[in-house]
Amino acid sequence: MSIKVAPREDLMATGKILSEVEDGIGRLIFNNPARHNAVSLDMWHSAEEVLKKFENDNAIRVVVLSGAGGKSFVSGADISEFGTERASKKAIKQYNQRVSTVNSFIINMSKPTIAQIDGYCIGGGLGLAVCCDIRFCSQKSKFSLPAAKLGLGYPFDNLKRLVDLVGPAVTSDITFSARLLDASEALRIGLVQNILDDNLHQFVNDYAVQISKNAPLTIKSMKFNICETQKDQDDRNLEMVKLLVDNAFSSDDYIEGRTAFMEKRSPLFQGK
Repeated sequence: MSIKVAPREDLMATGKILSEVEDGIGRLIFNNPARHNAVSLDMWHSAEEVLKKFENDNAIRVVVLSGAGGKSFVSGADISEFGTERASKKAIKQYNQRVSTVNSFIINMSKPTIAQIDGYCIGGGLGLAVCCDIRFCSQKSKFSLPAAKLGLGYPFDNLKRLVDLVGPAVTSDITFSARLLDASEALRIGLVQNILDDNLHQFVNDYAVQISKNAPLTIKSMKFNICETQKDQDDRNLEMVKLLVDNAFSSDDYIEGRTAFMEKRSPLFQGK
């Protein structure tokens, strides 16, 4: 379904990136539907700015990434701008560094991130979705890494994240063939967690609201711990793991959670 963004005070248009804040949910929307939400260098800059604001806003507890127009999530880099943005080694390096910065920021955000995929999720769009903690898609969604059809190099970190998610054999299949995967196959291989037909936006919104009502310090510790499991054992920051767990146990929210359970009511967590 198409995402209709109402003009409100909490909605900002930054180039071709839209952002929206409501009910503890920060939404970042790639808004270039004429090109299936292909992302230019300027859009990556804008996306980073929005994500930083979301990270620093204590009222935001969940971040949702989506694409405008109802046909695509993100279809990767804007090929029409390759002549200027990726025409030289220096330009390619600059573009790839910007994409890497945004991807890394999403991975390392303290807040849960959800990719709401409605339509094509191609190239850099798939790389972006894989950086999110959770992915939901519509039945019409298609997935692909077409680098082999374009003669592009693909960074190690991007491939490692895909390998960690779906395994080396499936990653080899996807990247070597550069073929399209439909939603059913994406679900079967574990690339997405669920497929929705005509209620994707509502489902994701309800799911994000559910997360936003849970204890933020617990979720922060869980996300950090999960990310650490993906690292080599010698690179894991177990001191930070312990600190975040201890912070949850010593928080007012822990008291509120126990009290609410005993009083048979819904807890009201404050993130402190």
